[in-house]
Amino acid sequence: MVEELVRRLDLKPHPEGGYYRETYRAAFQVQTLRGRRSAGTAIYYLLTQGIFSAWHRVVGADELWLFHDGEPLALHLMHEDGRLETAVLGRDVMKGEQPQVLVPAGVLQAAETLGGYTLVGCTVSPGFEFADFELPDAEAIVARHPAHEAMIRRLSKR
Repeated sequence: MVEELVRRLDLKPHPEGGYYRETYRAAFQVQTLRGRRSAGTAIYYLLTQGIFSAWHRVVGADELWLFHDGEPLALHLMHEDGRLETAVLGRDVMKGEQPQVLVPAGVLQAAETLGGYTLVGCTVSPGFEFADFELPDAEAIVARHPAHEAMIRRLSKR
């Protein structure tokens, strides 16, 4: 099933983990503190059991996660003040799942599927550029947020 999704959606490995494909990039450009950016972008993003989206942040842009298919996904947000929140992205609103979750610009985020796979869409505004993507190592995050060390290390790539 997962291999078929990867093939049909033409997904490629993502540096933070999982698979993705950009599906939209606005032609309209905006000026940001980090330079000119597309007004918005969108991707498909697929996580499978045992594969996670490592702690990362998008500087200068908000990211909206949208549930599409599969099992629910835990989206972990680590705020600058050390507050950790976990939102469950999914279709069962009556069980507290949310069909979309906003990650404000600069907030550390990590994600993991709660089943075999989760397919989501992520839209970023202003548009995503890898120049605005940070994948900090576990030591740097633990130094700022030692109360969450176990989760930080479990969901870090380096």
